[in-house]
Amino acid sequence: MRLWRTRNQRPLQTSLALDFLRFLVIVLVISLGAYLFIQLDVTQKLKDYQLADPDLKVTASQYLNNPKSGPETEKLLRSRGWLEILDGSKLIKEVIGNKQDQMISYSEEQLYKLLENDRSQDYYYSLSRYPGPGSPDWLLLKIPRDRIDISINSYPFMSYFNHSVTFYILIGAMVLLVLVVVYSYSVARRILKPLKTINEGLKEMIQGNYSTRISVHAEQEFEQMAETFNYMADMIEKTTKATRLAEESKQRMMMDLSHDLKTPVTSIQGYAQALYEGRVEDVERQRKYLSYIHNKSSQVTKLIQNMMELLKTDSPDFLLKMGHHELGDFLREIIADSYGEIEQKRFTLQFQVPDQDIYALFDPELLSRVVYNLITNALTYNPPGTNLRIELIPQATRMVIEIADNGVGIPQELRSTLFDPFVRGDEARTASGGTGLGLAIALKNTERMGGTLELANPGKESTVFKISLQK
Repeated sequence: MRLWRTRNQRPLQTSLALDFLRFLVIVLVISLGAYLFIQLDVTQKLKDYQLADPDLKVTASQYLNNPKSGPETEKLLRSRGWLEILDGSKLIKEVIGNKQDQMISYSEEQLYKLLENDRSQDYYYSLSRYPGPGSPDWLLLKIPRDRIDISINSYPFMSYFNHSVTFYILIGAMVLLVLVVVYSYSVARRILKPLKTINEGLKEMIQGNYSTRISVHAEQEFEQMAETFNYMADMIEKTTKATRLAEESKQRMMMDLSHDLKTPVTSIQGYAQALYEGRVEDVERQRKYLSYIHNKSSQVTKLIQNMMELLKTDSPDFLLKMGHHELGDFLREIIADSYGEIEQKRFTLQFQVPDQDIYALFDPELLSRVVYNLITNALTYNPPGTNLRIELIPQATRMVIEIADNGVGIPQELRSTLFDPFVRGDEARTASGGTGLGLAIALKNTERMGGTLELANPGKESTVFKISLQK
């Protein structure tokens, strides 16, 4: 049943209802125990004293109407009392009940003495004259003294106790109040314990300890709060870490950009100043200086363009032109455009594309930049005679383009950061190198298309790049 599930599977409302039900059961059990105790005590008292009724009448006048068979007479006889009818001379005419003494008549003085009902007497007495003009008879009531002390009390069992009924009512109220306080404390502690855990976790988060996680064993609502807290803490920790890494990457990028701009700009300034001050008179040398200035300015322009392209790929306003296109003809066009440079570098080309049409989901402009960049890197960093392989490999759910070479390869220490901005295949930053942004741009462009770009482990070929696209 859902009601009796474990605590951490129950709603708080159900748990509180069950707690209150347990409290009521405890109160009822205690009340029943007290009631049974009193009932047994009273029953024993009545049994010890053989009282037929605690409301026994103890005045003779109450028996005058029907002394022989009335209901009050029956109660009196069950209490071991009896009635005596006396004539005018105080002789006993008739006895109603079981007479336990030997008296057969009374004098006036004896009756006065007996009616004082002293505690030393064996019986309790009450005398009343029969009503009616000229009636000489009297009715004398006798009850054993050990019965009358209890019988005259409307609550016979109260004589056994030392305190009044009010006292015991107050005791019961105090016990009930203690139970209510204990119950309230138990419920409050049950609710406050998980809340305290959550509050301590929030304090840790405020202090910047985003690795804080909490665990509570309580009702569903508290379990859900703890799960929500842990999810929130996890998201904040990841966001904070990503923000910190992005800030560090931004600072590193600015430092690298400053370095890569400073070198060519300094060279441009030096050559321009030499020409401006007239220190170079040879025409051929002047032309050479102007060529240096042109090349360095082109390098700065290329660096700025690549930087703008990198920033553009991160912009949410960047529009993709995604569609299903045939990859074989697409790659053939790229190879045709690059073939002149491949021949000039004296590379050996292996181009492998299936005969059937192969379609994939991509943006032609972005993918062409990625492929061009990888081919250009292979041509730039490898010596003449290098074997360049470009292959299209269909898979079950994706299409893979491999661009590989058997050239100088990429140093092991650069493989983990190769796709970071301003990282080049050569270990030193030299003027002959690229901008160091090409692979970072290629990776971002591939990811924007829902694909992946990775550097595979070297095998027969020293460098293998894999572009994976959705079908």
